Amino acid sequence: MDIQDLAKRVIAGERRALARAITLVESGRADHRAQAVELLEATAPEGRQALRIGLSGTPGVGKSTFIEAFGMFLIEKGLKVAVLAVDPSSARSGGSILGDKTRMESLSREKNAFIRPSPSQAQMGGVARRTREAVALCEAAGFDVVLIETVGVGQSETMVAEMSDLFLLLLAPAGGDELQGVKRGIMEIADLILVNKADGPLKETAMRTCADYAGALRLLRKRVYDPEGFPKALMVSAVTHDGLPDAWEAMTELTDWRRAEGHWDKRRAAQARHWFEEDLRIGLLSVLENPDTRARIESLGTQVAQGTLSATRAAEDMLAHLKL
Repeated sequence: MDIQDLAKRVIAGERRALARAITLVESGRADHRAQAVELLEATAPEGRQALRIGLSGTPGVGKSTFIEAFGMFLIEKGLKVAVLAVDPSSARSGGSILGDKTRMESLSREKNAFIRPSPSQAQMGGVARRTREAVALCEAAGFDVVLIETVGVGQSETMVAEMSDLFLLLLAPAGGDELQGVKRGIMEIADLILVNKADGPLKETAMRTCADYAGALRLLRKRVYDPEGFPKALMVSAVTHDGLPDAWEAMTELTDWRRAEGHWDKRRAAQARHWFEEDLRIGLLSVLENPDTRARIESLGTQVAQGTLSATRAAEDMLAHLKL
């Protein structure tokens, strides 16, 4: 594969080249990883930046429907939109349905839109391990907005905040109780809470839910990278498109303020450092998959299971063997 030629085609905005590039960075093969690093380095000097928007929400809240409506709204404004939809992988078979694209029928036909479903591959945090690299490729391809749809709300969902400029939490009317176990952590990283399905008979319920969350947001400790009035809760309808202009206005207001105050560059720099440390951690863990190392781990594990060696002593012996 000619990586330099592929990089040029990605920068030129060729959709097939972008799809091929994302397939390359998602591959786990050692030779493909080397090519992926070369590709990312070849496209990085362009310095293009898109608005990265992470989006999460409870199952059935209408994430795909909202993304299609919001994506069409942005395209009508003359923007190019990329959607990276992360689909949960089966813990048993490892497979994923990857059906998000079929639910965005209108958006998938737009020439200024690019939709890429990817398997989470059991990666914690609601996003695939290589999603951030796919985001970088979409930026290099000239997209103005990159929407990152996570697998759904969970305790580890906060990882998407480490690769996005804005984090949107999509909620359904009267859906408070289903977030009891996770709402604190997820709300603390949300920049906007959007109560979806604010139409028809659910509109009044949506208004009450929006008011409840607006009150809850005021109880959270203020963040240094937020202007007055943020984070905030708004109502939207992916069906009637009501509230989409207000939501976009709030996003641009927050983005402009963060750029002007220097928070944009600081957050991007902090995110880059985070992913360096994350790749380093994953690389160190991969050492444990070496056949000789696995054999030693199995031997020590057997002794621990039989009670002839304590777990603490076994771990110390293993770390000494690895010289860590």
